Amino acid sequence: MSASFSVLKILNRRHMLGALGLVSVAALCAPMPAFAQTSVNLAMIGEPQTLDPMASTADLVNIIMQHVYEPLYTFDDKWVVKPMLAVDMPKISADGKNYTIEIRKGVKLHNGRDLDADDVVASLKRWVEMTPRGKSLGKSITSMTAKGATTIEIALSDVQPALLAHLALPNAIAGIMAKESIATPLVEFVGTGPYKFRERKPDQFVVLVKHDGYVGRSEEPSGYAGKREAKVDELRFIPVPNANTRTEGLIAGQYHFADQLPVESNKKVSAATNVRSVLTMPYGFPYFPTNTVQGPMKDVKIRQAFQMALNDEEILLAGFGDPKFFALSAEHFPKGSPFYSEAGKSLYNKGDAAGAKKLLAEAKYDGTPIRILNSKQYDYHHRMALVMAEQLKAAGFAVTLDVVDWATLVQRRADPAVWDIYVTHSAFMPEPMLSPPQLGDGAPGGWKSPAKEASLAAFNTEPDSAKRGALWAKVQQVIYDEVPYVRIGNFAALSGASAKLKGYAPMPWPAFWNVSITP
Repeated sequence: MSASFSVLKILNRRHMLGALGLVSVAALCAPMPAFAQTSVNLAMIGEPQTLDPMASTADLVNIIMQHVYEPLYTFDDKWVVKPMLAVDMPKISADGKNYTIEIRKGVKLHNGRDLDADDVVASLKRWVEMTPRGKSLGKSITSMTAKGATTIEIALSDVQPALLAHLALPNAIAGIMAKESIATPLVEFVGTGPYKFRERKPDQFVVLVKHDGYVGRSEEPSGYAGKREAKVDELRFIPVPNANTRTEGLIAGQYHFADQLPVESNKKVSAATNVRSVLTMPYGFPYFPTNTVQGPMKDVKIRQAFQMALNDEEILLAGFGDPKFFALSAEHFPKGSPFYSEAGKSLYNKGDAAGAKKLLAEAKYDGTPIRILNSKQYDYHHRMALVMAEQLKAAGFAVTLDVVDWATLVQRRADPAVWDIYVTHSAFMPEPMLSPPQLGDGAPGGWKSPAKEASLAAFNTEPDSAKRGALWAKVQQVIYDEVPYVRIGNFAALSGASAKLKGYAPMPWPAFWNVSITP
């Protein structure tokens, strides 16, 4: 039995994961008013800080407002970019720097008039000014102009092949709104979506009602793409910060859907006859960035030894407890994604202590302790760190665990003098350049190398989406070869749904168009 497995066994499973790091600290369940017969009652993790999707990257804000505001492009169930308000994919100039986008005719805004190109340009300019990803892209955007009533042009100073993925992402969504409603802050919420804003009572609910004039797409629903239909009269988003209250309210029939449940509630939800468990996989992934700037991990051979020593399955089991809630995945993107690749797979989940010792000897490792920065605020981070430490010790590393609060970790990871590895996670993103940050410049760990620069340059200057998949495989291989971080695998999110709720498809940002309620 390995030392790491011994540590794993003594971990108290009653404290496994909480709500995947999202367990609320307050208990609040608003009094339940009388609902319309065709209301869907949705228990969410808390109160949205705003209803302006461009003013916040909080998932909750975007979960609600994606029903009100629609983007030009979105993702299907394979994470392929598809048109939404756009007629089709854009016409891109030969040099990849000019995008011409046709907008669907006859799309009705919530105020009754037709959507036009001026609305789109005004909305995108606001998105560029307000959102982190918009600001980043804005450095490359030289102009956005309306060309007639239903055509826009976006001109770039350099090739940005991830532009459409940025425009499609539900988080801090590039949602299109009526130009006359644009203000900071927003006081009117006028979009094109299947639902429109009716009322908000802080700490009680946000109500969206059916948009009778909605003009959607005709394609079969797939992920966020295709046909969207408001099949119920209203969606009522209710803040319920306590995860156990969400669970009990779901089982009691107060809610038709409860988001982000603790995994220990899965047995109770599964045993109830009137509800069902809903797993979203992949929801995110834990990963361990390495310090490539200074200290022992600056040596690529020592980083390779680190990677070789890891038994990722043991680490995931320590973090998430039940195999239902995690998956081993050498591939950074799932099958069906244009970026699916098995490049580097032979280097994943080795758990080879002897091989790691050999690499350490070749690197002349001098026994300097490897400092693992981690936080108990995400319980599963710390549990993974404990098992990782034992695996490294078995491979000949000296190890120290630096356990701090999350705010301190975020501060310290910017200083390469105080850490060698840290534990973090990311939500699943469908485009490589959206996450993790180690692929960009200036990220913690400071990864730079000729192989990185060459592979990313080829990837980031190729406008042809069909060719980018093969180019991503080369980037993924460099990641496995140079180990700027180790991506441990995927983890799932648990939600619950009433047996009366029909048509719901699990997605990282839950969406409730196309759902109905049976008597």
